[in-house]
Amino acid sequence: MRIKIKDAKLQDAQTISNIYALSWKAAYQGIIPQRYLDQLKNNFWVEVFQDWISNNIFKVKQIYENNISVGCIVYGKARDAMLPKWGEIVSIYIHPDYFRKSYGQKLLDDALADMKKDGYQNIYLWVLQENKNAQLFYEKNGFQCNQDEYNFEIMGKQFTDIRYVIDLS
Repeated sequence: MRIKIKDAKLQDAQTISNIYALSWKAAYQGIIPQRYLDQLKNNFWVEVFQDWISNNIFKVKQIYENNISVGCIVYGKARDAMLPKWGEIVSIYIHPDYFRKSYGQKLLDDALADMKKDGYQNIYLWVLQENKNAQLFYEKNGFQCNQDEYNFEIMGKQFTDIRYVIDLS
């Protein structure tokens, strides 16, 4: 089995969007309203990824198993204006057929090393409050919840993202 991490290209946007949609449908089952997940289109994120990749807004990397894209990570300069010198991990998603194979770990390790090389000492990310698996994953990797919250709504249901931070210095 050959594992490789590569920068995403513009033509990868559909593949990445598909992985995101499938991952959402699996990882958020029982959390996000099922009707929303059922209606989530595989091309939902195509334009977002085309923008991020073509305009270098974020670094987008994919992980491949035997030349098949099985996951993606997005990271770069923090979007939070209150943390101008911070880096942010925007998302990590793995195709459900490849869950529990350490691909998320490999992507996270690669991104953190890259961000440290780029001069970021502090990194944050957001985790859905109900997503205990993700919280455990990030805590195992040295991230700590700092109690910052971001509230949003999907189909009338309220959700809270909580911020996790890590100091790379």
